[in-house]
Amino acid sequence: MAGTGKERARHWQYAELPGVDLLRASYIEKIFVRHTHENFVIAAIAEGVEVFHHGGADQYAGPGALALVNPDTPHTGRAGVPEGWRYGAVYPSPELVAEIAAETTSIRGTPGFTSPVLDDAYAAGLVHQVLRAADEGNALAADTLLRVAVTRLLRLNGGPMPQREVRSAGARTAARARAVLEECMAEPPTLERLAGDLGASPFAVLRAFREAYGMPPHTWLTDARVRRARRLLDAGTAPAEVAVAVGFTDQPHLNRHFTRIVGVPPGAYQRERGSDPGPVLGGTLGGEDGRVGTGARKNMDADT
Repeated sequence: MAGTGKERARHWQYAELPGVDLLRASYIEKIFVRHTHENFVIAAIAEGVEVFHHGGADQYAGPGALALVNPDTPHTGRAGVPEGWRYGAVYPSPELVAEIAAETTSIRGTPGFTSPVLDDAYAAGLVHQVLRAADEGNALAADTLLRVAVTRLLRLNGGPMPQREVRSAGARTAARARAVLEECMAEPPTLERLAGDLGASPFAVLRAFREAYGMPPHTWLTDARVRRARRLLDAGTAPAEVAVAVGFTDQPHLNRHFTRIVGVPPGAYQRERGSDPGPVLGGTLGGEDGRVGTGARKNMDADT
């Protein structure tokens, strides 16, 4: 469990739940910058209030409510009350959610959540039970409870996600700009050079990109770098090497952006997921090597 003071978080995976990330966290001053996830976000609030900007407005989730975010949907996150918020979350893959939807619902097309907040204490309790079962190594319970939770949420708050088709010239420009940034992630071009290569003006690219992906190119690039960093960390690459590979200037630079998006530092993230290559090299920032003792972890687990 990584943390400083009263803020702490554990981001991990359970081998018997492939394609699912797990999180327990307690935050007070934490602010998640605008970012996206490749997986679904199903976050059950246990205490306090989380506020997250989603779909052009601030959304509020309190005790017994769930914050629900579809894949590749830009959103933020922060405390809605002075005492912060405590929550547990599961991040199932789109493939797993689609499998569950096909078997247990009448949703046709790509399934997703229709509202970002759902007040359902029963479903929130199921999420906490999934985390507890994973901690206890109870694979049957963890898998069963996860499927029951996702089924309930889809039946209460699910529907087909709208299909995004690239039709306009602006959308095509945004897609081409994204492809360039993905290819040149470590050494991206300036906005002016990017626009020139695409035969457009800088502000035309900026407007098209923001409309297509919900954020400007530089914000999207940071988010994409962190996504790639997660994959490299999962593969066992040392954080200092990851920082250079994805285009950050050094490990503290990676630490800062990674923590602002994922919620834990890269070293703690890698240790909890069992892919730590050894001692972390280079500088640290924001409690990169901070660990909470076994007793504190047990207390945190008991809370959820």
